[in-house]
Amino acid sequence: MSCRDEHRSENCVCDILRQIVDAQNDIVAEDCDISCKQSIEDLLGDTTSPTGLDTVPVLLYCKCDPFKGFAVQNNQQRTVVASFYFRVKKVDDDCCATLELLRDPSDSQQNYHDPTKQKTANLRGTGLCITVDLKCFCHVTCLPATRSIS
Repeated sequence: MSCRDEHRSENCVCDILRQIVDAQNDIVAEDCDISCKQSIEDLLGDTTSPTGLDTVPVLLYCKCDPFKGFAVQNNQQRTVVASFYFRVKKVDDDCCATLELLRDPSDSQQNYHDPTKQKTANLRGTGLCITVDLKCFCHVTCLPATRSIS
């Protein structure tokens, strides 16, 4: 998806994430097998039969490095959770976004230091959210649409 397509603001990362939120909330021929546009189309699917997909996982980049978000679980240990993968929950008019951290619960190694070494097929919502300023990011990568909430 080009930053120029249906340009709504001066920030293409913000615009793309806003489109993902719209598609995720609605659940109502790209040359690339995997792209933001394809993931959104896969999420929406055929409106006569639900796809079961509810999330377009995204990776965000700041100064060409993958962004890793941190949140704290409200448990006795106040465990810090980190992830490179997010479900966009909301994007406001100022391009601030609420992102839910996604993790693979079956990944026993819990090695979240390098996104290229992580499995992404079973990403699930953690219930932990952060707020970010999308103007700080220069790139977004969309993973194939998946079912991440139960």
